[in-house]
Amino acid sequence: MNMKKWLLTGTCVALLGALSACTDDESKSNPVTPEVSSDSNGGSSGGIVDPQGSDGNPANSGNSSGDPAASSSSSVGPTPGDSSSSEEPIDPTGEPQMGCSEIMYNAADGSALEWIEIYIVGGMDMDNMQNFDLHLSGAVDYIFPGEPLKKGEYIVVTNDPTEFMATYPTFAGRLFGPWDGGTQVKLANEGDVVNVKVSGEGDVSCAFGNEPPWPSLADGKGRTLVHVSGNAAQPNSWAASKLDKGNPGVGNDEWVTPAAVRINEIMPTIGEDNAWIELYNTGDKEVDVAGWTIEVKRRKQTLTIKSGTVSTVIPAKGYVKLDAVDNFSEELVVSPQGGEFYLRGSLEGEESSIWVPAGTGTSGVIDLSDGSTAQGPLASATPGEKNSALKMGSVYINEIHYHPNESDPGAIPFEFMELVNGTDKAITLYNTNTDVQKGWKIEGINLEFGSTTVLPAKGMILLIPAELDPMVASNLGITNWGPDLVRSTYSIPEAVQIVTYSGKLSNRSETIAVKEPFAKVESKSAPNGFAYFYIWHDATLYSDRWPALKEADGLGFSLQRVDTKTMGYEASAWKAAEPTPGK
Repeated sequence: MNMKKWLLTGTCVALLGALSACTDDESKSNPVTPEVSSDSNGGSSGGIVDPQGSDGNPANSGNSSGDPAASSSSSVGPTPGDSSSSEEPIDPTGEPQMGCSEIMYNAADGSALEWIEIYIVGGMDMDNMQNFDLHLSGAVDYIFPGEPLKKGEYIVVTNDPTEFMATYPTFAGRLFGPWDGGTQVKLANEGDVVNVKVSGEGDVSCAFGNEPPWPSLADGKGRTLVHVSGNAAQPNSWAASKLDKGNPGVGNDEWVTPAAVRINEIMPTIGEDNAWIELYNTGDKEVDVAGWTIEVKRRKQTLTIKSGTVSTVIPAKGYVKLDAVDNFSEELVVSPQGGEFYLRGSLEGEESSIWVPAGTGTSGVIDLSDGSTAQGPLASATPGEKNSALKMGSVYINEIHYHPNESDPGAIPFEFMELVNGTDKAITLYNTNTDVQKGWKIEGINLEFGSTTVLPAKGMILLIPAELDPMVASNLGITNWGPDLVRSTYSIPEAVQIVTYSGKLSNRSETIAVKEPFAKVESKSAPNGFAYFYIWHDATLYSDRWPALKEADGLGFSLQRVDTKTMGYEASAWKAAEPTPGK
């Protein structure tokens, strides 16, 4: 039977039930990153940021030399003084700035052992960690004891100190734990955020995840995630450890260099039209990808790239388009439902990956002006050349008030977001198809809309936290927090719906994505027996590191959209201005 026709004909449940689905809506989030939910009830990480591309030139990413042979060597991790939360020099006598340098979130061989390594990036030493209120929040909670911590020391907190010492008998550093809940509280394999927090502004949000573009070697294959450099909320700031089981308590760890060639664009199989994959060589030397493999995770299928109608030799900074039939050991079928794809070379860790969202158009990677990259649906297919912009959907993020000014009694004391329907037709934020029946999701804040939520044409929805920060509520004497109070206090028009969410926006960096359910498939790994696939409408990975938008970082302003032609990943898509909730 023709596999392409079998896969693409009929309903998702009937025909895809036998396939392994890659989005578990209840226990994991398909990234636009894995769901980054700093300071919240869980989520993912990061985003649709890709390990390739860290300075605007993909060749200079991941400490890759651009020479495929160099992938067999490792790179050395960050040194004390590298800042994970600011590009500005850190005053050595200033407040401590924290960093997260290594994470074991999914150990090999079914081991339940997990741990997190942290250190002082810059600023003063701590004479007493409790005096600085040093603690972890988000994915796990832990309050450090009243002991000193000096720059240059890497400390580890774990869920199981006994198992940790049995696994690392030569460990000579300081070990803390178990964290709250002990072995019963585990880091979510699909991704989340660990917040390393202190009093003042020295905290950092550290993401991790097991879905593209995160390195698969750290997902139950014995390696840890090592922070390489840059924004710790972005996947391209992390790499898999060179050493098996990592190197806790040491720092400056070696990591495995990712592939110089990346998956750059993918066209799904539409009717009788073959799928295709475009690869881009980020390096400075040509690479022959014949013999490399493509893993289609949802089908549990690995294909080998073979020479066909086009050469498999990719010149430096060049492209090659591989046809689904001509260039693989068997036909490559890319479902319009999307899924995870991994490109792997012959060397350990020589890998590039991408999450393809649901849709009939191409998806791919774009380079951002800050040197990172983003993945998502593309506005148009561009085989053999630089990708088009990311395609904007019908509903976009209009305003984000992620870090309220808590010191100004006249400032808006709560975080919020706005969604806008950019079309001339009302949109029901729920897929009523009998084979789906699922609400739209806003990743990053743990929100799924109900079946009755309708966003009017050109209309707006205001999203606010379901609960106000207890300290803020106490200081302001607020006892009746909720939509009614917000509407009356800030004169929100009746036409603007107010919806509450259970998560919390990070004060540092957060991936927010608007996703529409597209398909449902049976999945034995999903708690409810089904996994869901989504169309991506809009997304951003806002950051307190955006230099021109600092006033939105706790100084009373919000991020407000000024460019809706493409998804909101660029800082230039936003301005910092006085918050205007619901207006």
